[in-house]
Amino acid sequence: MRLPRLHISALFPIYLIAIFGLFIKVPSAFAASANPALREAKQEAESKGYIFLNTHDEIVSKAKKEGKVRIITGVEPAVIKATTEVFRKKYPFLDVAIEPIRGTEQGQRNLLEVKSGAARDWDIVRTFTDFYSEYLPHLWKVDILGMAEHGVLAIPPKMIDPGNRNVLAVLSRSQVTAYNKNLVPPNQVPKTWEDILKPEFKGKKFAVDIRPQEIAALVPAWGLEKTVDFARKVAAQQPIWVRGGSRTLAAMVAGEVALFIGPNYDSVKETQRKDRTGAIQFTIVEPVPVRGSSEQAILATSRNPHAALLWLEYIASPEAQKLIDEHEPLGASIYVKGSAAERELRGKKLSVVSWEHHQSMEQWMVKIVEAYGFPRAETKK
Repeated sequence: MRLPRLHISALFPIYLIAIFGLFIKVPSAFAASANPALREAKQEAESKGYIFLNTHDEIVSKAKKEGKVRIITGVEPAVIKATTEVFRKKYPFLDVAIEPIRGTEQGQRNLLEVKSGAARDWDIVRTFTDFYSEYLPHLWKVDILGMAEHGVLAIPPKMIDPGNRNVLAVLSRSQVTAYNKNLVPPNQVPKTWEDILKPEFKGKKFAVDIRPQEIAALVPAWGLEKTVDFARKVAAQQPIWVRGGSRTLAAMVAGEVALFIGPNYDSVKETQRKDRTGAIQFTIVEPVPVRGSSEQAILATSRNPHAALLWLEYIASPEAQKLIDEHEPLGASIYVKGSAAERELRGKKLSVVSWEHHQSMEQWMVKIVEAYGFPRAETKK
């Protein structure tokens, strides 16, 4: 019996279904091969030992299988609450737990846990500036920067360390000079950094933090030699040596400290919000020190690395950064267009600690502490 002949037009839909089926089975491979730039980026990343994921769908699919994410962060509890609520709605299949770590003492304890292997329950860790380089060997080598540059992850590339490619700075910190208007006459409010070296400020007239991030952050604008020389001159003014911006700002509200150089802009704004007396004021002295903060990265021991990528993408999004500004005023990254800090500092002369300088901050702070003469923290009686 002769079989009926099929015209080629009758077979065409079958060909389409077969071809479409092949694409459905290998979406990631097809995406990589269809996009030469993406394929090249993946090959380059892998040649350097980095993981590179081709599509966002692939990340989501793997995150669904993981089902949870555990995060250590440096943001305020109010920010954690607000951002977590939105993230859970965005990815309802993920169980999210976040723990805040604030202060270098807590950070150092966490670093010891990471080094000893006792931090295996955590996926994302905060990599403190003070010992940034010590964290790097313990992080998952995933090319977050490459994936951000090629649209796999929606993260502003400038928020990511280009040297290591797997660390993200969630916040930006800028420094101001705070003062109690009842204790500092208007004509004595510093207009330049050098004003603090005037004779009227000698002898316990202003506070300086012994963790000198604000002074170290002047190096990009001034150079190390000028900055260290300035630190020596600050020490010669016999300031009140303190440790911790929040407690010093509280002492200012109480009238125990008149002037404080270098507190975080957002901390001063938060103090003003709580200060019913209206005594706390501030001035922005240029160049304004600006640095990335609350750095986060995924641990090499992470059990939920793809869910962790989704969190990093979310916390860098305009939606999450807006929540940061609402609950931690002026804390959002300057690299997110429209953030409060980006708007406030627009047009001002900045001293930006870029990622290129990031690891140098450790050495810069050591040099400045030496210039201070290794002071001990003290409180004003």
